[in-house]
Amino acid sequence: MTGRDQKVYEEAAALWREVFGEPPPIRADGATLLDVVMKALPEKGYERMTSPWLRSSQIHGGRGLNS
Repeated sequence: MTGRDQKVYEEAAALWREVFGEPPPIRADGATLLDVVMKALPEKGYERMTSPWLRSSQIHGGRGLNS
């Protein structure tokens, strides 16, 4: 495991412990752990970012859409 892969695993395992309150039950690479965590989370609505310091033309939506 490279240094980068080890760091990704450590961050993913920390996220797992934060979300589920227990250590990861599987020994997998960081990308796999992140995938499992993200699929386990409930879907939430998206609120567009607003800021008094940004003009609406500076706040871009996903996939190149501006609103």
